[in-house]
Amino acid sequence: MTQSPRPTTKATKLPHSAVILLLLTILDTTWRTFVPPITGTIVGIGLDNMLHKAPLFTTMMIIIGFATSAILITLQIRKVRQS
Repeated sequence: MTQSPRPTTKATKLPHSAVILLLLTILDTTWRTFVPPITGTIVGIGLDNMLHKAPLFTTMMIIIGFATSAILITLQIRKVRQS
């Protein structure tokens, strides 16, 4: 049989610390994405029920939650780029 033209080298593995850092970054991004809009929705529903304003506060708080989420993710991207 003939030999393969490609050398048989082991695939490069990331060190454990790099994998953990990547997982922590993913978790950090996840909470920044979901927590502000969900919290805004819950707070908005509560305010609407207390003040008897149908969808006013819920809508405002959802928009504020998404804006907060976008700002937090932008700050995280800037922090990662500086590193």
